[in-house]
Amino acid sequence: MIRRFAFAAVVVSALSFAAAPWASAQAGGAQSPSRSDRVLDEMKQLTEAPGPPGAEGPVRDLMTQYMKPYATKISYDGLGSVIAQQGTTGPRIMVDAHMDELGAEVRHIRPDGYISVQMLGYWLPQALADQRWTILGSKGPVLAISQLLDAHVSGEFRRTVDDHTEYFMDIGAKNAADATSMGISPGDPIVPVSPFEILPNGRYLAKAWDDRVGCIAMIEAARRLATEQHPNQIFYTATIQEEGSEEMRGAITSAHIINPDIGIALEVGITNDTPGNRPEAALETLGGGPGIMLYGFSEFPNRNLVAFMKATAAEENIPLQYDFVQGFGDDAGAIKLNGGGVPVTTLLVPTRSTHTHNGIIDRQDFEQTVDLLVAMLQKLDADTVARIKSFEPATK
Repeated sequence: MIRRFAFAAVVVSALSFAAAPWASAQAGGAQSPSRSDRVLDEMKQLTEAPGPPGAEGPVRDLMTQYMKPYATKISYDGLGSVIAQQGTTGPRIMVDAHMDELGAEVRHIRPDGYISVQMLGYWLPQALADQRWTILGSKGPVLAISQLLDAHVSGEFRRTVDDHTEYFMDIGAKNAADATSMGISPGDPIVPVSPFEILPNGRYLAKAWDDRVGCIAMIEAARRLATEQHPNQIFYTATIQEEGSEEMRGAITSAHIINPDIGIALEVGITNDTPGNRPEAALETLGGGPGIMLYGFSEFPNRNLVAFMKATAAEENIPLQYDFVQGFGDDAGAIKLNGGGVPVTTLLVPTRSTHTHNGIIDRQDFEQTVDLLVAMLQKLDADTVARIKSFEPATK
């Protein structure tokens, strides 16, 4: 999910991290998922994988691995999005979730060893201070810490936080040569450090739910429909570069290849059940069931498709939340403009604290989102799709 705001500026410094696969940078107190719970394994692997815009490789590898057993064909667009096809006849249904997460990349190594970075995606300044990050350098992961000036010397600075705040770390490289020797160079990707955690009452904490939760929902829908009937061709599409740009590049190029009749974007829903939130800002609550975005800056959903989604949810006894968020944009906004136009809608998994190191989802919301997606895909036959796409006036 993208936001229409300016990027923040940050300065970080690198701390050498033990040479190990990128996953080692997520070390923490996370509980290991049960071997019998496939979904928890997918959640842990995909949320902990690094994949900022333009560097989605580790996530792409996992998505290919997870989707391959259920697909009749796996292909890629020219930018690196994954397209997993199920079925060869009937209407062409594009199900979309983006692989990239908020992150950053190295801009410049300062003579004193500090590293200036370009933030990728919309970050609140309050979410950047005193956080851990992984720089994916040429010699392996390097831990980085963004940190405010010490409270004892910050003066007025400590009472204000705004878009001009700079962050520093108090340990790390001694100078530029020291940082370079760690394998760091301009353009290296940077991602948050935040291990997957199992919370009480069926809730999970992790980074990158936006939009790895949509990717996992696609995997589970594909698994179910690999052995069940559906009257269409489904193109499960894990796209690149949705964050940090209003162009939603992967959705554009993938839609050109797929040429869908219907587009369904899977995204995080914006919850408004935490202290201090404004009632007019968003409408979803964690544990309230899947959501549908009825207003955002990137698209107005097709009204026939929205009616179809509502009817399907009612038939399946799935609660459905409705949301209106002015700062919300997603891949549906790009899919809708393919060719002569495509009916689209966005199905949401409610998520607390998106665009931070630590988001929270509810397992029941996730499962009901998959249930609704599968039910919709099973009902989208040629006649239903034709009715959704029709703008002919009703006859008396």
